Amino acid sequence: MKREDNKNGKIASSLYYLASACFFIVAIINLAKSNTDIGVVFLCLGSTFLCFGSVYLGEDKEKDDKNEK
Repeated sequence: MKREDNKNGKIASSLYYLASACFFIVAIINLAKSNTDIGVVFLCLGSTFLCFGSVYLGEDKEKDDKNEK
């Protein structure tokens, strides 16, 4: 059971990181086209998803540390 939870957490965290990378790529494209308003929005969304991924991965590490003790 523990192994499945850890695997699902890593998959979810990886998907957050992938979404973050996609938002950053779209932001770079929009900023290159000098559409700064929507580019900044996508930049903020990319940063938000990057934070979600790290928080989600951090929660899994805390659960693993508690289970090891």
